[in-house]
Amino acid sequence: MEKSLQDIENEVIDEFSMFDEWLDKYEYLIELGKSLKDYPETDKTDDYLIKGCQSRVWLNYKVEDGRIYFNADSDAIITKGIISLLIKIYSGRTPEEILSSDFSVVDRIGLKENLSPTRANGLVSMIAKIKETAAENI
Repeated sequence: MEKSLQDIENEVIDEFSMFDEWLDKYEYLIELGKSLKDYPETDKTDDYLIKGCQSRVWLNYKVEDGRIYFNADSDAIITKGIISLLIKIYSGRTPEEILSSDFSVVDRIGLKENLSPTRANGLVSMIAKIKETAAENI
């Protein structure tokens, strides 16, 4: 049976709780970023660029059977980890599931307060783009 959005969020919270130090959590984010599937160079255009991120983050998606599947890349390793974390949680969900999420998982793992202000702004921009994508595909 498919895991619920809540189950995935709880798994992410559990994974991050294994690390005591934020340095270890950053290492984990970097590893997550490395697990992203290849992003086509042809999609590294302004059309897919998320506005509001200091580093460059591209996000595209496809809709299959009413579910949104995201793919992304970034030119910064921590940022790539952050977007890969969001993809891990929200890719493969219906637009309704995404829009019903309060995205509190990022607060519950302490991500937002442990990022620099510019990265935190980028995180907010990534979440906004995921929500916007969901809203456009209802």
